[in-house]
Amino acid sequence: MEMLASAVRALNLLLRQRRLHGALAAVKGFRNGVVYGAKIRAPHALVMTLLYKKGSLQDKLKAIALATYTHSRNLSLFVVTYKCLLGAQRWWQGKEGQLHSFLAACVGGWLVFGDNNHINSQINMYLLSRVLFGLSRLAVEKGYLPATKRDPFPLFATLVWGLVLWLFEYHPHTLQPSLQSSMTYLYDDSNVWHDLSDFLVYNKKRT
Repeated sequence: MEMLASAVRALNLLLRQRRLHGALAAVKGFRNGVVYGAKIRAPHALVMTLLYKKGSLQDKLKAIALATYTHSRNLSLFVVTYKCLLGAQRWWQGKEGQLHSFLAACVGGWLVFGDNNHINSQINMYLLSRVLFGLSRLAVEKGYLPATKRDPFPLFATLVWGLVLWLFEYHPHTLQPSLQSSMTYLYDDSNVWHDLSDFLVYNKKRT
């Protein structure tokens, strides 16, 4: 126990070293990426897999574990890549600038999230909506766009829902598979029933 306590004190002392802050931040960023990715993906994968994926329970559990692992791995690798590249640019130029953050994230995005799979697709599209909101707010703050007197959110909602249903009804192949599944359940499956069992109890009649 005394040796363990000494080891903990030594590690705590190491963690307080300012010269190691950049490297240690990358390590903790990796840890946080793993934890956050698991917290976000596991519940989502559980619900989506149980609702829409066909196959045995073992296949479904494997799909949930794979999705959670991929999300956690990608987030943690991106954080490490971003922090290392940010630190390298800071060391090279002796200071930190806004362009450093942009370039480091661009390289990390290309290396980690550039692979076109359904996990990366969901993450990138999630970020895109937030980026567009952020850029529009920044444009108003900087005076590039005029501030509106009325809340533009109703117009935003109108266009988003109008476009997504138009795409689903007439060009469904352009939508992401998970969104197609959700839309099919809500808008196509609700058009079909045979009796009370698949009208209220089940979505589709059991054979």
